[in-house]
Amino acid sequence: MNIQLVQTTKEKQDAFSIRFTVFVHEQGVPKEIELDAHDDEAIHFVCYSSAGEPIAASRIRFTDHAGKLERICVLKDYRGQSIGSQMIQKMEKTIKHKNVHIAKLHAQTHATEFYKRLGYHVTSEPFMDAGISHVAMEKQL
Repeated sequence: MNIQLVQTTKEKQDAFSIRFTVFVHEQGVPKEIELDAHDDEAIHFVCYSSAGEPIAASRIRFTDHAGKLERICVLKDYRGQSIGSQMIQKMEKTIKHKNVHIAKLHAQTHATEFYKRLGYHVTSEPFMDAGISHVAMEKQL
């Protein structure tokens, strides 16, 4: 497995492909809102399997003196193998490298316990985003 910062057009397309598979096809997020204007300013990550296939993706944006972890997704066949937590660790290192010490995210409520195990705490009441229940979460880095 290889998690890397997206640097080429192909890597970015691989990341977008994973996002479409997970969010649009699997979770029913409207395709019109999956890619947005923030994609141009974000730092993107893609994870490749040992066979070179893209299997996970995410992005970071910097806002309000924090790194905001977004669009974290792992293909269904690869879940439960710590890929998501390894992606988040890589993202947190990138945030710290920018001398930022707060990580924020909007977690789907079903994934709240996963993020709590990684040190995040809930900072909001549940809210709807793209028809899916979320909560805001934060972690000091």
